[in-house]
Amino acid sequence: MLLDLGRVISFLLSLLSFYAVLGAAFFATATTWEQRLVAAIMRVVVAAGVSCASGMLFRYDSRPPVPLLRTLPVRLFLWTLVGVMILFILAWLLDTYYVPLLWRNQPWVF
Repeated sequence: MLLDLGRVISFLLSLLSFYAVLGAAFFATATTWEQRLVAAIMRVVVAAGVSCASGMLFRYDSRPPVPLLRTLPVRLFLWTLVGVMILFILAWLLDTYYVPLLWRNQPWVF
């Protein structure tokens, strides 16, 4: 009973840490992309720790024993990390190369 409650709470904490990574990567205002990258990397490290701890709780007392990388929180962390990396690189490239072209072609710019 207590182990199941710990699993739920640790899983919710890992989801909350993913939210912090997304907030630092995409929704930090008045910062450069390099500053967002550093803030996101720091939060990724925290999210990795929380996800590994949650994965250990999911792994505990399971028959047959499963590897840590096959637990739900760790898999969710890895998939989230891949998705955020792809979106971050895409947003950085679009902001660097295509948004200036859009602003240059506005009718009120002379």
